[in-house]
Amino acid sequence: MDTIIRNAKVVNEGKILDLDVLISGERIEKIASSITLNPVKKYIEINATGLYLLPGVIDDQVHFRDPGLTHKGTLFTESAAAVAGGITSFMDMPNTIPNTLTQELLEEKYRMAAEKSLANYSFFMGISKHNLDEALRTDTENVCGITDDGLYFNNDEGILANYPDFLEDLFSRTDTLVALHSEDDTVINANTQKFKLQYGADIPFFYHSLIRNEQACLKATQRVLKIAEKHETRLHLFHISTLAEAKLFDNHTPIREKRITAEACVHHLWFSDADYERLGSKIKWNPAIKKDQDRKGLMQSLLNNKIDIIATDHAPHTIAEKAGNYFQAHSGGPLVQHGLLAILELFHRGEIPLEKVVEKMSHNVAEIYRIKERGYIREGYFADLVLVDLNKQQEVSENSLLYKCNWSPFLGQVFKSSINSTFVNGNLVYEKGLVQTDIKGKRLRFEKIR
Repeated sequence: MDTIIRNAKVVNEGKILDLDVLISGERIEKIASSITLNPVKKYIEINATGLYLLPGVIDDQVHFRDPGLTHKGTLFTESAAAVAGGITSFMDMPNTIPNTLTQELLEEKYRMAAEKSLANYSFFMGISKHNLDEALRTDTENVCGITDDGLYFNNDEGILANYPDFLEDLFSRTDTLVALHSEDDTVINANTQKFKLQYGADIPFFYHSLIRNEQACLKATQRVLKIAEKHETRLHLFHISTLAEAKLFDNHTPIREKRITAEACVHHLWFSDADYERLGSKIKWNPAIKKDQDRKGLMQSLLNNKIDIIATDHAPHTIAEKAGNYFQAHSGGPLVQHGLLAILELFHRGEIPLEKVVEKMSHNVAEIYRIKERGYIREGYFADLVLVDLNKQQEVSENSLLYKCNWSPFLGQVFKSSINSTFVNGNLVYEKGLVQTDIKGKRLRFEKIR
């Protein structure tokens, strides 16, 4: 049965307009100030008066842990949390067990997602020292890109940003998007030893921001950018965490013409190093959360288009895995259920316009990855939509969490906004606290040339 959404404040392509939206099957059939329905047909009618209709969030960096690490999360549990948070599509990292380093393992993840995922999905092909030729076989129309995120480049040592000779080889040969984590291991290791001599294993978590500091990020990012610019590689840099790095990026070229793009993550836009005292290991991420001037600088860089998108880097661990001393506590945390709400809170605080939220969490992600027929509210596009109530509070409580790990760094936070409902491919998958689990998402498709 078709669905008509009436009187929504539609936030799309830089405007907020009062509109009706007609969904037919999986797609948006019509958008108009007033839509007259066929009198002989039956429709589901949704009165969206006072609500804001946004294109569904596309999260290009998640770790849903399936297969092999399903005690932390699964494609089902984490996609359920995602749709409850207004995320309708995600791109998952290769650091599952086994690591996604062959085309066969990559396609197996797609088969799993078709059976489990409530949101639309894509999976990155992983890259390491030993699988370059295999990674270069990746189908650019059916896979979002190749990445080292979450993987060690050489068995148990380092990330790709620290191996310039390999980057030269990769960047000179690839015709697909390469997405990288950028930190310098030499700087990190030296800082770690310095504070280990002072504190032993009990390094205060605040020092995570000093171990994985600005220098570690800036040095690696400068190195990677130099090689990518030489080869005109289609490069995307994950989770930029410092203002110094953000200044390196171009804000003059239109988004579809950029060869190098960058993202900021929700936690780097929300928390600062002052929060380590209160939250400790719960906000231990790589790259580290840093100074408030970095947080503010990242937001300004989003507004001036040096940084292109916002992601979550959702990386759930059990609460036991987040416990212990500095070296025992794992880096990462769950965010997909609350990422959009957190950014909407920054809207309420006057830090980012609503139109910019949509641009950075939906439009630009679709443009960077060249996702077909998603990321906008347009006639003929897939009906991936989220209705939000900017005037209804939503508290993060233990009984509201859908993450399998069952904790959140936002626990106790009262957001001024709430997610009313989420549509994936025209299907109402989440509404007022209830997740519909019988209909699954679809594999994302991409333009061949990126």
